[in-house]
Amino acid sequence: MTNKADLRVVSRRLPKVDAGAIVKGAPHYTLDMVPAGALYAKVLRSPHAHARIKSIECDRAMDVPGVMLVLTHEDVPRVPFTTAGQNFPEPSPYDTVMLDNKVRLVGDRVAVVVATDELTAERGCKLLEVDYEVLPVVMDARDAIREGAPIIHDETDSQGIHDAGSNLAARVEVEVGDVEKGFSQADQVFEHTYSVHYVQHVTMEPHVCFSYLDSSNRLVIVTATQVPFHVRRIVARVNQVPISRIRVIKPRIGGGFGGKQEIILEDLCAHLTLRTGKPVVMELKRDEEFYCGRTRHPQYVTFKTGLTRDGTIIANEMRVMANTGAYGSHGLTVPSNTGSKSLPLYKSPNLRYVADVAYTNLPVAGAMRGYGAPQGYFGLESHMDEIAHSLGMDPLEFRRKNLVKQGDTDPIAAKLGEGKEGFERTIRTCGLDECIELASRAVPGSGDTPSGIPYDRKKRAVGFAVCMHGTGIPGDDMAGATIKVNEDGSFNLLIGATDLGTGSDTVLAQMAAEVLGVGLEDIIVYSSDTDSTPFDVGAYGSSTTYVSGTAVVQAAEKVRERLKEVALELMGDDAGDMGFDHGFFVSSSGRRIHVKEAALKSFYGEDKQQIAESASFMTVDCPPPFCACFVEVEIDLDTGRVRVIDIASAVDLGRAINPTLAEGQIVGSVAMGIGYALSEEMTFSDSGKMLNASLMDYKVPASVDLPDIKAFLVETDEPSGPFGVKSVGEICVDNVAPAIANAIYNATGVRLRQLPFTPERVLNALKEAGV
Repeated sequence: MTNKADLRVVSRRLPKVDAGAIVKGAPHYTLDMVPAGALYAKVLRSPHAHARIKSIECDRAMDVPGVMLVLTHEDVPRVPFTTAGQNFPEPSPYDTVMLDNKVRLVGDRVAVVVATDELTAERGCKLLEVDYEVLPVVMDARDAIREGAPIIHDETDSQGIHDAGSNLAARVEVEVGDVEKGFSQADQVFEHTYSVHYVQHVTMEPHVCFSYLDSSNRLVIVTATQVPFHVRRIVARVNQVPISRIRVIKPRIGGGFGGKQEIILEDLCAHLTLRTGKPVVMELKRDEEFYCGRTRHPQYVTFKTGLTRDGTIIANEMRVMANTGAYGSHGLTVPSNTGSKSLPLYKSPNLRYVADVAYTNLPVAGAMRGYGAPQGYFGLESHMDEIAHSLGMDPLEFRRKNLVKQGDTDPIAAKLGEGKEGFERTIRTCGLDECIELASRAVPGSGDTPSGIPYDRKKRAVGFAVCMHGTGIPGDDMAGATIKVNEDGSFNLLIGATDLGTGSDTVLAQMAAEVLGVGLEDIIVYSSDTDSTPFDVGAYGSSTTYVSGTAVVQAAEKVRERLKEVALELMGDDAGDMGFDHGFFVSSSGRRIHVKEAALKSFYGEDKQQIAESASFMTVDCPPPFCACFVEVEIDLDTGRVRVIDIASAVDLGRAINPTLAEGQIVGSVAMGIGYALSEEMTFSDSGKMLNASLMDYKVPASVDLPDIKAFLVETDEPSGPFGVKSVGEICVDNVAPAIANAIYNATGVRLRQLPFTPERVLNALKEAGV
């Protein structure tokens, strides 16, 4: 382990390597780079949630001046695939085709029009005449699996669907010990069900891409994606083009949060370039982003827990009914994560997890920050709070009695990976006690009756929740890195890792600089180009700093050893037992040669050479970070409005490579969690049409809606991670909603088990309880 006091670049609050370009508005987002003369493609989208396409009349659209091409399902290859950007073979079902003769949600693809400009493409879409056979709609996961429900995927060529005839996209079931025996031995058994809802990522930059043929007639796709290498593989398969003929470039991205771990546009955009030979651009407008992007999985989550008289948990069962929407993207892995991330937080000899994942005629669920864990933790941490109050125990002491601790093993990790068996996991570092101490001190509460507020009109109270998450996906996540030496002692760092605005380019450069003994300014980062950078699975699974970081550190160590050989030649007999001290190779006699001097000598000495080294790393470990969230809320008893007065989140992240960026991840996650808990909700008509598909009606918290979010970093120096790191990018969204639910209960005595806590829902609950 590295002593923090010895670090010069790592653990420092350095500015992001791209900060200047972003502030100056440099043209480095996807739409900034569209070549002149590019054609614009617009998709005609279904007005129906479930229908067969009987016919499409295209002649009037083709007669529009400027319309170059119109394609329907009859004009494109039918190759089932998954839009989920995951490792091959993808654990999600292959239930999607480029264009189909059946639509399964409002906004599904019907046809595509390619024109010289956007307005002409839109006009062409309006002139397409489609004859639909409208089919019955199912919108709730529980209804979808009932006998007689309309079958959403009745095609014969899909692959990997668990039971299409029952609308079951996937099913998960694992058990440790004997849960039924545990319940029979328990002195008390508690069971509660919780409901979580549809929300959307609402990235500042919607999905966008363009494609063109280069001078060698290779297909180039420039896209705002989290997974460029997965895009390349999937586009190649769908379009029946060799991977070697495709290059994918990821520019700067205006946010991802998991929504861009998906092939939303690239398959079709690439096909249109191959058909026309021209550059083609596609983008989603904001309403299309709600309909056709991805969402968080709605779920019904039930916990049943058996305890002894002293409050020790001896059996814990978790059952989930998840809604994957019209297609099964991430339909197996997100619900798997719901259980694997939350259920092991509390020790029990008997654990069982069962999840059913149903198709419905609503928007497609997929990857979203937390990847199933926020749903699980809303249920788990509300349930544990309910148990503690029922037992008459202090909620914090009840948790401390049952929480996992350092040295414990995760009994479910080996049985429940992401859609398959996982790997055994031992908790080597756990700073949860310190997290609880820091966050609780930061939110002391202002009392039940704050000054100036009439007692009978508003109530305040503090609530809390804890959680753990993961760091990477064992057995799946792999990343490569290459470092090349330049004459002046600067270094090119080539990485496939995708920076979504999170600062991963900066963090990985800091790691390289620390190992090589140079400044951050000496590391030149180039990332996410499938032709020029090493493979990386992409930005998901809270993996980049841990997995890609390990590859960077290993490559930097190799380069340092090569430069050491040059320094040895320069020193000759004087070298002795050479050491390394912050950029200097130091001989046993004290002579010092800087890496920059060795770098220059490598090019112009007697043994001229280009020093460049690569490394790759695949994780079989998944060290959990831990988090405590404490929140004070104020509830208006007349209106039901819940306002967050104060909130703090403290995270055991192993070590912060860049504390400022880590704190930014905490603040962003907490803000997203507040929206999830209080205001954001996709609502639908009885026919499956979204009723609030705009930022006017879909209520994302603005800065004026948020309190000052207090972020705390707890460092525990994880031995398996480079420089001791674990993850921080997702965990803090997991426990905000249950902390708020618990605070509402403490203020009013009313338990809310359905998200979000809108004023209407809270007011109705207060009235029902007689408050």
